[in-house]
Amino acid sequence: MHVVVEREDRGRLAIFLRHLLEMVLAMMVGVFAGGAIFVLATGIPADEAIEKHAIAWVGVMAFSMTAPMVAWMRHRDHRWNVCLEMVVAMVAPAIPLCALRIADVISGGICGAYCGLSLVAMVGVMVYQREYYTHAPLEA
Repeated sequence: MHVVVEREDRGRLAIFLRHLLEMVLAMMVGVFAGGAIFVLATGIPADEAIEKHAIAWVGVMAFSMTAPMVAWMRHRDHRWNVCLEMVVAMVAPAIPLCALRIADVISGGICGAYCGLSLVAMVGVMVYQREYYTHAPLEA
C-alpha cells in the first residue's frame, strides 16, 4: 500500500511538472513572438525598447506570454475560471512595476523583474491550487 501512495504522488507531481513545463514553453513562444512583432512594428531594437520604452515593452510581454498560455490551457480543456486565475497571475506583477517606473521610483528596464515575478505568481497559483494541477487535464 505504501508503494502505491508513492507511485500516486510521483504521478501527481509529474502531472504538475508537465503543466508547468507546458506553461513555460507557451510563455517562451509568446515572448519571442511578441518581441519580434514589437521590434518589427516600431523599428526600435529590443535592447532599446527594454530600457527606454519599458512600460510598453512589459505590456507587450504580459500580453504575449499570457495569450498563448491561455490558448494552450483551453486546448487542454481547462475551465475559463482557471484560465482567468492565470491571467491575473501574469498581469498582476506588471501593475506595481509599471506604477513604480512611471513614478520614477525605479529606472531602466523592468522586464526582467516582471518576467521573474510573473513566473513566481504562476507557480504560486499552481501550488495554491495543487489539487487541481496534480490531476490529468481531462479529470480537472
